[in-house]
Amino acid sequence: MTTILIIEDEQELSNILEAYLKRSGYDVILADRGDRGLDLWQKHHPDLVLLDLNLPGMDGIDLARKIRQTDDTPIIMVTARVDEVDRLLGLELGADDYITKPFSPREVVARVKAVLRRVEKSLPAAADVIRAADLEIDPEAYTVLQSGQSIDLTPTEFAILLTMAQSPGRVFSRLQLLEAAQGFAYEGYERSIDAHIKNLRAKLGDDSKNPHYIETAFGLGYRFRKVSE
Repeated sequence: MTTILIIEDEQELSNILEAYLKRSGYDVILADRGDRGLDLWQKHHPDLVLLDLNLPGMDGIDLARKIRQTDDTPIIMVTARVDEVDRLLGLELGADDYITKPFSPREVVARVKAVLRRVEKSLPAAADVIRAADLEIDPEAYTVLQSGQSIDLTPTEFAILLTMAQSPGRVFSRLQLLEAAQGFAYEGYERSIDAHIKNLRAKLGDDSKNPHYIETAFGLGYRFRKVSE
């Protein structure tokens, strides 16, 4: 059974989310402190973490960093902070999505399902390996090699890179990339793509001012650089 770890110090909210997720067929583990959540993550290796930013014991940001140091477990950040910098900071830590309070429990379940679909299915099984410059993107193996060296990407980062690399030279809007990566797109969340692109560029060693892979189409979105034969 798929296991979801909820790390949230609001007990009533945790109980509501637990009830909705269990009703959807998930096994749920609860933690009301960051340090306790880290212990449970290490012990149970859940399939996805719902992580609040403001936690006693260990801040959600520090906890996300701890997880990302060794693992690519999908993370959905939950926050009451409405400041866009905080939202993007969560994504820059490698989070796959974020949700701001207050929210509908049904929306949380939908987000969980969408992220897990990307992990489980992500791409068509018959997709061919894509080779561009020194990159090799394998949809079936779910791997990215750069000059033969493995590059670790989150499911969201992988989906965004693959979407663009499949159509080099084509400009994708932020909403289109959000839809490709998550299976749905909400206006107001499309700026989160900027954080994922920033992460991709950092991991690929790509310079935004002189890009080798990902180009910015100002006012429009992003595209994978088309290399002339």
